[in-house]
Amino acid sequence: MAVPLFETENLEFSYNSRQSRPSLDNINIAIHKGVRAVVLGANGAGKSTLFYQLNGVLKPKKGVVKYNGKPIDYSQNSLYALRNEVCVAVQNPDEQIFSVTVEEDIAFGLFNTGVHREIIDKSIDDALFKVGMAGYRKKPVSQISKGQRKRVALAGAFAVNPKVLILDEPTAGLDPQTSCEVMEAIDQISITGTSVIISTHDVDLAYAWADEIYVLKNGKMIYSGEPGAFFSDKKSVISAELAIPHSFSVNSYICSMRGESETPYPRTDSQVICKILPSDAKVGKIRLIRTSKSVPDIGKIDERIGIYGFNTRRLFMDSGLPVDYNFNAVEHCIIEALNGNNVTLYCDECIADKIDSRIKSLSQFGKCPEVI
Repeated sequence: MAVPLFETENLEFSYNSRQSRPSLDNINIAIHKGVRAVVLGANGAGKSTLFYQLNGVLKPKKGVVKYNGKPIDYSQNSLYALRNEVCVAVQNPDEQIFSVTVEEDIAFGLFNTGVHREIIDKSIDDALFKVGMAGYRKKPVSQISKGQRKRVALAGAFAVNPKVLILDEPTAGLDPQTSCEVMEAIDQISITGTSVIISTHDVDLAYAWADEIYVLKNGKMIYSGEPGAFFSDKKSVISAELAIPHSFSVNSYICSMRGESETPYPRTDSQVICKILPSDAKVGKIRLIRTSKSVPDIGKIDERIGIYGFNTRRLFMDSGLPVDYNFNAVEHCIIEALNGNNVTLYCDECIADKIDSRIKSLSQFGKCPEVI
């Protein structure tokens, strides 16, 4: 079996001796490379404290934290090497942004990781584009909103291209549209090889996105594993001060009315629709077109068009080509096809196979659009 990316053994931590209980109490987890992991829990559950253990900012009072099978070495040189690979973006951007301008702040992080000067400019532009802040490079940090500063902090994390990206409440304080954009950027980064771990209060986000969830309550790990099994235990959900995800509830109600099994548990709207669609329903096709460096030719396409991927988005934006689905396009295109319409989805070459597999995985729920 593969060595876990992160593993903790009987991890315990307290900030001081006056605490009535430890901030982390006997935590044993194993998070593997490439697994999209979400840490859930109410305020004060220990999520941020756990994250600071994973990059060595905090040292356990008891127990061990391992990275790639080896206990973390807390010497200065070893911690520097660890943080070049493991980047943590905190919940409050004002705890992370120290420079006067947006570009200076992102450049500071790049210099700290030893990136060559000649590629810093491009890295800054690319990172700001990913979080929808391309026009803010020269802006003073003091003149942008807290939500924009949040995106700048995320851009700084994206820019250093870490092997592991740990994000503490990445959508907190963002409006719904911006949250969607940020999560799409996180999703694309995870598809292309970066291991991503996030914490969130948004159970709908966690349920739809995570491969595995880790639930903390009062510093104790009360659940780790596949999301569906946890949310099917309502007592545990209530005890953890969390809510049942919307798609889980809808599936539960529909299956109860039909007298059907709730499993497999659908996590997205498209999966719910797929599960309840009549067997004789007409389903459209998804034309999946891989983009490279050239502007796509859409002259003969009279279907709705979606785009997915940083390169594809830039090509469409620079050329002014019309788009029906700019964000969350994979989900929108699937739903369009399940509604009986053909649709075209343009995506980056490097993630096309993953998108193809994601669409075809709908077959476990019922009717599945054909990818052509």
